[in-house]
Amino acid sequence: MTAPATPDSNDLGPRPMPASQPLLLRALRWGIIATVALIILFAGVGWLVDGSRGLAGGILGAAIGGVLLGLTVGSIAFANRFIDSPNYIVVFFVIVLGSWLVKFIGFIVAAVLLRDQPWLNPTVLFLGIVSGVLVSIVIDVVVVAKSRIPIVPNVG
Repeated sequence: MTAPATPDSNDLGPRPMPASQPLLLRALRWGIIATVALIILFAGVGWLVDGSRGLAGGILGAAIGGVLLGLTVGSIAFANRFIDSPNYIVVFFVIVLGSWLVKFIGFIVAAVLLRDQPWLNPTVLFLGIVSGVLVSIVIDVVVVAKSRIPIVPNVG
């Protein structure tokens, strides 16, 4: 005789997600697309401005800007996966604040390591990073402005 099957945590169906989850995923998707476009744009501009040094600065600048800013939206979307946890708020803030710390340390390390490198143009690098930041802000504002998030919490 076999024992009756007991439901485990894997059989509970899809996990509920906050209403903002599709919004976060949309912002992340557009951020990735914009980062790839900026890498291509700054690679071309960098090449025209300073040859291979400009190319390296443009690619690195746009990539660093996109990755560092994508970490925030990505960490929030990832942290929402733990919504069923009794410690959700703690887990959420550990993940999000941890990603901010990683971003800060990553930016400082990149700035120190890339400073005074003869193989890249620091001006194109800087402009690539700043452009990544500005484009990310614009994407976040547009995605939030066009969203329809219910104000009433899910009642179930």
